[in-house]
Amino acid sequence: MSDLLGIGATGIRAYSRALSAVSDNIANSQTPGYARRSVRLEEAPGGGDVALYRNAILPGGVLVDGINRSVDQWLVDDARTAGSDAGQSDVRLGWLQATERAIDDGPSGVGQNVTKLFNNADQLASDPNNEALRSSFLQSVDDVASSFRRTASQLASVANGISADAVIKTEALNTSINALKRVNDGLQASRDGSTNQAGLLDERDQLLDRIAASIPVGVEYNAKGAATLQVDGPGSEILLSGNNVTSISSVVAGDGTISYQLSPGSAFAAPSGELAGLSQSASHVAAQRSELDSLANQFVADLNGAHQAGQDVGGNAGVALLVLPAGATSMVAIAIVPSGVAAADASSSNGNMLALSGLRGANGTEAGWANMVALQSQAVSSARAQDSAATSRQDGANAARDDVSGIDLDREAADLLRFQQAYQGAARVLQVARENMQTILNSL
Repeated sequence: MSDLLGIGATGIRAYSRALSAVSDNIANSQTPGYARRSVRLEEAPGGGDVALYRNAILPGGVLVDGINRSVDQWLVDDARTAGSDAGQSDVRLGWLQATERAIDDGPSGVGQNVTKLFNNADQLASDPNNEALRSSFLQSVDDVASSFRRTASQLASVANGISADAVIKTEALNTSINALKRVNDGLQASRDGSTNQAGLLDERDQLLDRIAASIPVGVEYNAKGAATLQVDGPGSEILLSGNNVTSISSVVAGDGTISYQLSPGSAFAAPSGELAGLSQSASHVAAQRSELDSLANQFVADLNGAHQAGQDVGGNAGVALLVLPAGATSMVAIAIVPSGVAAADASSSNGNMLALSGLRGANGTEAGWANMVALQSQAVSSARAQDSAATSRQDGANAARDDVSGIDLDREAADLLRFQQAYQGAARVLQVARENMQTILNSL
């Protein structure tokens, strides 16, 4: 009867572990990064010949050989790659949309105010002695200067936001890499097939997903599951190997563009991921700020030149209307009295105002601004299409991974019922062994 006791006891222990694994699966069915677990069961070796059995039949019960995680490494790596691409497109789209909002093309934007200035000049040309129209023209000059300053300030704010986001994301990336090192240390000390090891492997994969969203990585695993990490791209710089951890920092240039460095100072380019999206966004904003400054310089030079070519009410040469000490953010209208507007030329009282319309051609500020707005709109549209494709790709990769690693509650319910019945059967074996032993003892 000791055989029955042993068989029943191993069954109780094994099926209790199996029920615990099913319970963990059900409890974590909505936990991100959790991989389904199952218990590996094997037949326990017999303890030796027993008088009641033939020598060829030596039942020994059931043992737990370890915990299995339901993962397909190829699908995990594919989802990680898709996460890098999605991280890059998502960050880029967000900052390009912020840039589009900064380039205000509404009633208070540069384009509308420049158009308003030329319209006011046309009205003044029709009645050059009207002081109210002269004041309106001067006000429109100030409005244009204000809109250039405001747009430049908003673009600078976007550039600063990108720089700050790069600092935050590189710090978060370094934190994740250091956390992965600690998980590696835990894996080295964990027992193979244990629940603790399975939990550490889940945490490792979540950290790797988080890291890959920032920068694409290549991963190698040792026999214990500890990860060696390197940048997946040109150079293949090592980020984590054993106790050696490499930190990443962002470097912001004077024009707002962003590059990255690995400690102790070697530069590298992020091939994809959020860091690449930030770098691309910073370069785009820097180009837009440069274009805005070029338009501001052109407008100031054109308007001042045209105004200085005319004559005011007193027959004096026109003066500069705008100053631009240092880019669009510094454009300021010079205060002059309405009579100082140089509406006349040498032949008529409105000739200079009529000549201003010559600044509205294909090479003028209006056309340049419209081109800048159109290119920005195209950039956002392209980024939105890329983000949609990358998100769909990521969703498909995650779905394929979750088909293997995810929790199917119907399946867990079936396993729960199966292992409950097995547990009850093992308990019944113990009960029978106990009753038989008690019967034998009572007969002595």
